[in-house]
Amino acid sequence: MKTKKIENFICGNWIAGDGDGELLYNAVNGDIIGATTTKGLDNAAILEYGRKVGGPNLRAMSFHQRGLMLRALAIHLREHLDPFYETSYMTGATKADSWVDIEGGIGNLFANASLRRRLGNQYFCLDGEYIPLSKSGAFMGHHLLVPKEGVAIHINAYNFPVWGMLEKIAVNLIAGVPCVVKPAPVTCYLTEKVVRVIIESGILPKGALQLVSGAPGDILNHTTFEDVVTFTGSAQTGMFLRKNNHLTENFVPLNIEADSLNCMVLGEDVTPDMPEWQIFIKEVRKEITAKAGQKCTAVRRIFVPANKLEAIQKDLTKALAQTTIGNPLNGSVRMGSLAGLEQRHRYREQVSKLLATSQLIHGSLDSVELIDADAQLGAFVSPMLLLNEDPLNTFEPHNIEAFGPVSTLMPYNSLDEVITLSKMGKGSLCSSIITANGSIARKYVLGAATMHGRILVLDAKCAAESTGHGSPLPLLVHGGPGRAGGGEEMGGLRGVKHYLHRVAIQGSPTMLTEVTSTYQPFGEGIECEQHPFTKYFEELRIGDQIVTEKRLITPEDIDQFADLSGDHFYAHLRETDFEGTMFEQQVAHGYFIMSAAAGLFVDSYEKNPVLLNYGIDELRFTKPVYPGTSIYVRFTCKEKLENDKKEESDIDKGIVKWYVEIFDDTDEHIGVATILTMVKKQMQ
Repeated sequence: MKTKKIENFICGNWIAGDGDGELLYNAVNGDIIGATTTKGLDNAAILEYGRKVGGPNLRAMSFHQRGLMLRALAIHLREHLDPFYETSYMTGATKADSWVDIEGGIGNLFANASLRRRLGNQYFCLDGEYIPLSKSGAFMGHHLLVPKEGVAIHINAYNFPVWGMLEKIAVNLIAGVPCVVKPAPVTCYLTEKVVRVIIESGILPKGALQLVSGAPGDILNHTTFEDVVTFTGSAQTGMFLRKNNHLTENFVPLNIEADSLNCMVLGEDVTPDMPEWQIFIKEVRKEITAKAGQKCTAVRRIFVPANKLEAIQKDLTKALAQTTIGNPLNGSVRMGSLAGLEQRHRYREQVSKLLATSQLIHGSLDSVELIDADAQLGAFVSPMLLLNEDPLNTFEPHNIEAFGPVSTLMPYNSLDEVITLSKMGKGSLCSSIITANGSIARKYVLGAATMHGRILVLDAKCAAESTGHGSPLPLLVHGGPGRAGGGEEMGGLRGVKHYLHRVAIQGSPTMLTEVTSTYQPFGEGIECEQHPFTKYFEELRIGDQIVTEKRLITPEDIDQFADLSGDHFYAHLRETDFEGTMFEQQVAHGYFIMSAAAGLFVDSYEKNPVLLNYGIDELRFTKPVYPGTSIYVRFTCKEKLENDKKEESDIDKGIVKWYVEIFDDTDEHIGVATILTMVKKQMQ
């Protein structure tokens, strides 16, 4: 019987590689699933297709449109969960493990889709604030972020075949950069199933996503400095990639997220009668057994106060003994298998190295009690707990990682000592400290921060809602220094910027307004014959501007605002002795000046397309306003943002940012702000 081949999706077509390929096995029962090969694929053509087809298609869309695309894709994938779960069981994952991989990955799409509200309606975006470069304001600078014109090549690990793909493509797609996904062969059949659903949906434009299901071949030798390579996997392979001459010589960006020796710390303050004690036991057990320990963030080193070592050992071994292992399709099973027999072989080799200086206090290296499964056919192992009583003088626990359900318990004698121990891993993705003492948490976090990419402080107040030690979150960076690879991925806008090129631009404010589609301070406005508030969203132009009439500020105004607001700060009172203060006499409230400014620029006499005031950003008061001063406002349309409907019946609208400059009768700035309004669209 001919073995089914896992296919590659390249250059717009599903293609099987040449030759017999590498056989892929069901991790639970050893059945052959298929074979994978990339032999015969033209890697240069694959990358060029992404650059020439995928890139232009994505760059033709705005950030907002790309965000809606991600959201639509996430919704579509949620409608196909059952076949994903059915296939995921073959990787040895339980329902809970698969949930993290599949629905956690889809959650990444939703989270990154939400960034569209912060990135605007262009295919590019501004980065930071404008920079004045001349005294008069006639010359300025800014930074622009534009999508790179290359391809993102994602080399993913075998442990999360769905999450590993979706967490990466969510970021490059919203940035406007196409990608080639290269999953690890051992579980690539699950990645292929998800990609088929993605491609069949038609939600992504042509060339945005390609799949290479197998060995990468010479694909890296066809990259350029405009491409981005990301890697998730072992520190050893990450080091190998760093030495790739082509990547180095062609200045190709490389982001590495490598497996690391993450640690969890029990605070000195925690005693068996405190809720944090059980939180610690539960979290350690979960981190050892979830995904059968095959997580880059899994806890490999457990540090506890020396005087609590015996009690923790007793409770941890009891908790681990309750773990049921076997066929993940059996509802009573809590831990499945490793991803394959080869992974089991490597895992046992590494555990043997750890046992050179540590003792096994729970579990077995060679045998495992199973439910509804055969230990000879499936890649099952026992969860193991090791003990090392001299961690400061032992090499192995801080340098050897066994990628599976094993961790080493170690004592410490002081907070300074455990900070030192945490750093002996030479760079980790994450660490956790379980403590109810804020001082302990502060000292540990600040002391250990430089060697970790993320630190979780866990106590009884947040435990119920905490995502846990091993859960990277899409809006926080995921990565770490040193052994962990030195890279960052995800992290909200930080992650998106990996795929954007930053360019400094200089010119007049008027010219840069035209270039950026965002009004720049001191730029020329467009004089409006009709009030901007009478225009629909589509009708408004960036730079639409009015200059208001003047209003005289009186002592009575200030007194009445003080009474109305309850703000009787001394500087707003007439009878204050102002000697030794910053003011010469009674001064107007800043918020009164802003309110009076609104009274000048708001067109309030009849219903208009402005639905409501949405907020105020960057409000600054730059000069005191005394009674007898006349103020006026220059009011300019700064930026327009799309606003999604939550319900079909909602009013179709957008968000408009207005640049508000308040002047006194000497034409000096007394205040500046950006206000936001919801503005109705004309076409319903």
